[in-house]
Amino acid sequence: MAATRTLGAVTVSLPVAERMTSYTFYRDGLGLEAVGKLAEDGVPEPLRFIVNDGLRLMLIPTGGFDWVTGDHTVAEPGQSECVLAVPVGEESDVDEMIARAVRAGARTVSEPAHQPWGYSGAFADPDGHIWLIQAGTAGEGH
Repeated sequence: MAATRTLGAVTVSLPVAERMTSYTFYRDGLGLEAVGKLAEDGVPEPLRFIVNDGLRLMLIPTGGFDWVTGDHTVAEPGQSECVLAVPVGEESDVDEMIARAVRAGARTVSEPAHQPWGYSGAFADPDGHIWLIQAGTAGEGH
C-alpha cells in the first residue's frame, strides 16, 4: 500500500491588473486577512491572503507570471481557466457573500439559485476570476 503524503498549505496564485484594487477587494469584499510586510504603497508584498488553514491566495501583477508560466500565457480578461469554489454554511451566506463582493466591485456571473448540486451563485472579481459560492458541502470529497 502506498504511503499517503500530507502537503502543507496550498497557495493559489491569480494574475491581477492593479494591486491596490485587488488588495481592497479581497480585504473588504471577501473579508480575507492579508499577510506580510507592507510595501511603500501600503499593500503587503507579496500580496497574500489567508483563505483558511490549508489555503492561501497570492495575487501577482499580470506580468509577474512569466517566471512561472514560461511560454504559456495567462488568460486574457473575460476568459476563465478555473473556478474557485467556496462552500459556506447556509443559503443566506451565499446571498450575503455575493452581495458583499458586488458592493466591493465584483460582477455577478450567476444569481444565487437552487441547482442540481445545491444552492449556489457566482461572481467575477475585478480581474474576472470566477468565484462559485455554494451552501453546505456540495462538491467536497468528489
